[in-house]
Amino acid sequence: MDTDSRECGPLAGVRVVELAGIGPGPFAAMLLADLGADVVRVDRPGTPALGVDSAHDVTNRNKRSVLVDLKAPDGPATVRALAARADILIEGYRPGVAERLGVGPQDCRAGHPALVYGRMTGWGQDGPLAPRAGHDIGYIATAGVLGMIGAAGGPPAVPANLLGDYAGGSLYLVVGVLAALHHARASGIGQVVDAAIVDGAAHLTAVVHGMLAAGAWRDERGRNLLDGGCPYYAVYPTGDGGWMAVGALEPRFYAEFVRLLGLAADELPDRHDPRHWPGLRARFAERFKTAGRDAWTAVFEGTDACVAPVLSLGEAARHPHLAHRATFTEAHGIAQPGLAPRFATTPGALRLPPARPGAHQAEVARDWHVDALTAAGTETENGR
Repeated sequence: MDTDSRECGPLAGVRVVELAGIGPGPFAAMLLADLGADVVRVDRPGTPALGVDSAHDVTNRNKRSVLVDLKAPDGPATVRALAARADILIEGYRPGVAERLGVGPQDCRAGHPALVYGRMTGWGQDGPLAPRAGHDIGYIATAGVLGMIGAAGGPPAVPANLLGDYAGGSLYLVVGVLAALHHARASGIGQVVDAAIVDGAAHLTAVVHGMLAAGAWRDERGRNLLDGGCPYYAVYPTGDGGWMAVGALEPRFYAEFVRLLGLAADELPDRHDPRHWPGLRARFAERFKTAGRDAWTAVFEGTDACVAPVLSLGEAARHPHLAHRATFTEAHGIAQPGLAPRFATTPGALRLPPARPGAHQAEVARDWHVDALTAAGTETENGR
């Protein structure tokens, strides 16, 4: 990888060590890499996480990989040598594991106090549940987020692992390590960043907690303005089994929605009174059933009615607006999301395909001046 291919994006020149894991840690490191950071992923010998072929793991794009066996006698020292040349280190072990392996904050920051050490966990570094295993669904359940999602009277709806792992986890870790890096560059002192999914997921509910305190939100699923309880902020099945998403909150958008739906506004009950919501929902549902999704898409497209078809992942990639912006793209033979956000002066790029474990051993050893990597790679390949 040449210098020009590395120096692309606002984080060009920032060095990041990622201790391989699954879920939010790799995604956070991918985002830093997309922004131009030189991310070196420290992979362990063995089967790829979750059984996904590393060549298709998009969260490993724009990174380089080295193989280090942390249980080998010289493994921890090799990671510490990388950390000594890095600005940020990210790990996602249970509390205490990195310390036992010899790559905890004290080990890696000894002699390098400016290092930012980012820790990604579900429960956080302390508290009764800190040592326990968990997954996204349990974290957002505990944070009160899962209980908000779903139809009234029905079970909570599982939102894949986007709200916990990636919104409450990865994005908060990235904000944390970049804020700490800013402080470190001003003061020369780094710090440990404790990013817990339960904390981030709970933090995402700030607006809802404000509405709850003001009496504008009921602490019940599917009964509120923004949780599907409101008939003009909801989804409706179409006549062909598709779905349309309606978000006509403001008066003028609502008026346009009602008009295009083929209803007379003066014949509908007051939309601001929740007692009328069931009746409004029934009227809207009846209309949407009279045509298919594509037909309704054509009716609402190009208007301010705030109505959109509910698309699959494959369909989203082909949407004209997203195609225009290259929101999805094909790079290195893989269809994937493009870069976000966009920068006018320092644009990023999809510089590298997903890193295969150990593919950049000699390259990183040369660029980062870590001679121990060459020996570590040889020993790992020999099955040590």
